[in-house]
Amino acid sequence: MNKLIRIVALTGLATLAATGVAGDLKAFVSDGCSAFPEGTAEHQRLWLHCCTDHDYAYWQGGTYKARLAADLALRQCVAAVGEKDVALLMLAGVRVGGSAFSPTAFRWGYGWPYPKFYAPLTENELQQIERHKKAGKNRPAASAARLETQP
Repeated sequence: MNKLIRIVALTGLATLAATGVAGDLKAFVSDGCSAFPEGTAEHQRLWLHCCTDHDYAYWQGGTYKARLAADLALRQCVAAVGEKDVALLMLAGVRVGGSAFSPTAFRWGYGWPYPKFYAPLTENELQQIERHKKAGKNRPAASAARLETQP
């Protein structure tokens, strides 16, 4: 019987890890480019919009493929402003530091309570994201400071 209980418990934990935990979506916040510069000395916010868009994708979370797509879009956006080397460095940073498994403020799926691992967004989660959009709670922050957006 103990073995059966252990198997059921481990199966439940594995399912939880695979699907994440449902909860309420927090309002979108962006810290800009996290601990990375947001531009050059001459143009201090040159790629800030790239980071904010990237944060928006990370706020929502979803599958591992969606995270990879968001990271590649960040690289493409930074390269498009003429900083290909910076783009590659940023890509390396987000691939290492943005895992859904880390309980950080910039992890994949940070808008949801931790843990929120890689999984397709549920209908309930998609509805919550849509409600934030309609309420204006998803506008990007205007600066690198971590600011909650206002409707």
